[in-house]
Amino acid sequence: MNEAAMMETPDAIDYMELDTIIETEYGLSRENLIMILQAIQKRYNYLPKPALTYLATKISLPMSQIYGVATFYSTFSLEPRGRNIISVCLGTACHVRGGAKIHEKLENMFQITDGQTTADHRFTLESVRCIGCCSLGPVIKINEDMHSRIQTDALEKILAQYE
Repeated sequence: MNEAAMMETPDAIDYMELDTIIETEYGLSRENLIMILQAIQKRYNYLPKPALTYLATKISLPMSQIYGVATFYSTFSLEPRGRNIISVCLGTACHVRGGAKIHEKLENMFQITDGQTTADHRFTLESVRCIGCCSLGPVIKINEDMHSRIQTDALEKILAQYE
């Protein structure tokens, strides 16, 4: 199965690739749990349960501990996410400058609410409390790209870049 097909099938796990991540890159070390989880999420765009079960066996760690870490940090997702993650800053400075309007417009455009993913798995929408560029608000981050001083009428043009 090619990589594109695997990304479309959330439960298709490449155990050889997991072995590379867990054994080769991180030496089966429990101390590297967060970095292993980051690598798995980077590969699948979320943390699939079969991958976590396999990880627990490989590093001899109870699933409860792995789930504890995976659910504690907001950067991890246990649900499939879109190819593009849109983070809308709703911190005070961005909120005052229209961040909530941006968020509302995106919800209406995609017909999803905060934390949800579009049916085509193109976008996941999430609100964040602060991105750290308060003077540039309102700000949205799409994947690793920052878009500042956003106006609602510019959203479609910005989103078109993420086909």
